Amino acid sequence: MEQQDPIFEESSADQAKAWIQENLRIIVSVFIVAAIALGIYSYSQRSQTISDDGANTLLETKGNDNGANQTGNNQPVQSVVKAEVKAETTVTPELSRETETSFIEQAERGNGSTHLARRALAHYLEKNLDSSLSAEQKVYIEDYLRKNVSFRGAVTSKTSIEFSKDLIKQGIEKSKTLNDRQLQNLKKYSARVSAYR
Repeated sequence: MEQQDPIFEESSADQAKAWIQENLRIIVSVFIVAAIALGIYSYSQRSQTISDDGANTLLETKGNDNGANQTGNNQPVQSVVKAEVKAETTVTPELSRETETSFIEQAERGNGSTHLARRALAHYLEKNLDSSLSAEQKVYIEDYLRKNVSFRGAVTSKTSIEFSKDLIKQGIEKSKTLNDRQLQNLKKYSARVSAYR
């Protein structure tokens, strides 16, 4: 049996140790790059899940017939609005039907009543052009429709909501009475709706 030279074993260990010390920066850099790549991948998967789920909660100040809906102590009334970050306002024929007096919107996976109100408004504006509406006014109209439609409950992919054309007209008229402060408040929400940018 052949014995290995202890000096050879020691020199191999020393060589490995020396190689690691010489290349330590490269080894650490590779681990850092791998950790960053894993973090980016994980974040992108989480972001995709959040955007697929659909909605961010937003606060909005609404106006009444005089343009300032206020309580007795002159504080603005606030309401909760849901809006999707990447909203689509294109009207899909299979999901939208028009009757003589209304638009019937069929929900898709991840839609809420605000999404359907946004589609009904887009459908209405395709037929009745009103280029004077700002993005902030459209956000207000969506919320107005959502709150004043007769539908209540959870929205599923089997849900259809009917938005009357008169209700949409009322929302448009009320949006035109918003004061500058209310429009400024809505600006932070309209900025999150990609279709209104």
